[in-house]
Amino acid sequence: MIITYHGLEQFKVQFGDVTLGFNPVSKESKVKSNKFGADVGLLTINHPDMNGGELLAYGERKPFLITGPGEYEVKDVFIKGFPATSSYGGTESINTIYRVTLEGMNLTFLGALSSPDVSGETREAIQDTNILFVPIGGGEVLDPENAYKLAVKFQPNIIIPMHFSDTKSPELKAFLKEGGSEDAEMVDKYTVKKKDLDLSEGKIVVITPSL
Repeated sequence: MIITYHGLEQFKVQFGDVTLGFNPVSKESKVKSNKFGADVGLLTINHPDMNGGELLAYGERKPFLITGPGEYEVKDVFIKGFPATSSYGGTESINTIYRVTLEGMNLTFLGALSSPDVSGETREAIQDTNILFVPIGGGEVLDPENAYKLAVKFQPNIIIPMHFSDTKSPELKAFLKEGGSEDAEMVDKYTVKKKDLDLSEGKIVVITPSL
């Protein structure tokens, strides 16, 4: 599996011939968008910063878009969406937390989560997370302190922070300090296999935004 970060909450996850796209920025956003082809698009919230599903259509790839809670199966990828709330954009709205199972690994994508108060049902459903994507930017999403405290409750093997501008941002520095990981691994792309995860517990991996 290869994970690439395109800034804000845009991620590209590749495994075999299948590509997933998480929270692509739309053309209506003030944030720079990145266009790439995906087979499945997962959008956590209906906001221009994260609902650019049309930008995942590229070449022969026409994505199956998932925009809310429910259970889905696409190209041997099993996806469950759980409702949570977010104040992103200044108004309270639904932010879907996605649990994705593929290649024997469980990924949890928290999206634009604003509060660490996640329902007991959702916590139980995503408790065996291998890779956790958590927003750390503060303001309308979790701040670094609450982001880390929530992340470790799920006991993931790998924690991937998102919603920061660059590797020198104060939010990222605060998050790494909170986790005692000032020397955390920083990579342009993160390549991981299931066997690698068994050797890690709560490890923070910082993927450099590719803008």
